[in-house]
Amino acid sequence: MFGNALGWPHLVIILIAVVILFGAPKLPGLARSLGQSMRIFRNEVKTMKDENSSPSDSTGSTDTSSQATPLADQSPSVVSPEYKPKP
Repeated sequence: MFGNALGWPHLVIILIAVVILFGAPKLPGLARSLGQSMRIFRNEVKTMKDENSSPSDSTGSTDTSSQATPLADQSPSVVSPEYKPKP
């Protein structure tokens, strides 16, 4: 049904809109940050796959040191600089 939803004319219009919104000088930096984000994402996915494929402990015990603690148990350690409490 939507197999060919985005053709070349649509992609050209999107590209023109991106150039208008961000400006030509900012596009290399935008592409660089997008590439870095994709690289980090791929590395994290690969790390997760490697962790899942590694053999588990033969004793059956679980290591709780690597498990995340629930958010309710964590106290906020850093307050953002924009936060200003109301008097």
